[in-house]
Amino acid sequence: MTNKITQHGGSRAGAGRKKGSSAYGEPTKVVRIPESLLPTVSQLLNKKKQQLIDPIDYPNVFIPELNGNIPSIPFYGTGVAAGFPSPADDYIEKRLDLNELLIKKPASTFFVRADGESMLGAGIHSGDVLVVDRSLHPAVGKIIVCALDGELTVKRLRSKEGRLVLAPENPDFPDIPLQEEVDMVIWGVVTNVIHDV
Repeated sequence: MTNKITQHGGSRAGAGRKKGSSAYGEPTKVVRIPESLLPTVSQLLNKKKQQLIDPIDYPNVFIPELNGNIPSIPFYGTGVAAGFPSPADDYIEKRLDLNELLIKKPASTFFVRADGESMLGAGIHSGDVLVVDRSLHPAVGKIIVCALDGELTVKRLRSKEGRLVLAPENPDFPDIPLQEEVDMVIWGVVTNVIHDV
């Protein structure tokens, strides 16, 4: 009888899923949880999956192209006077990639076009493009994009009289109180607004 050494088990270079290829768009980790908590954890994971964007369902949502050819644009490091003009330096500090400037976490970032005038006080006009990061914590005071009973909306998350509300930045629009019967899924936190002048 011959003793044969096999190469089964253990890690192999290049094997397994690539990091960030999960349904969540980021690396995952195996954890052990008590069986009694399995339904709760499954429910939380399903809620998280609902936050993932399906651009087919929402025509105003755009996923940034991560592997495309991104042009860089000259960036002049001197400030531009908004009052009296001053002599401008004629040198380019560097070449600026707008993705580098606007997108901190590409795997969790998407763009959405604003519609309506409820956020004028925050500098968000109808037709503006919002840069939204799903990985940021939607803390009170942040401007968030959420699906509210299946409709996308952008509002500031506020706490009023001990209750969370979706607050507009326009006095012509009412607050939307967050109650248990409201079906709401937070898609992410607005980090930048892009609009024409």
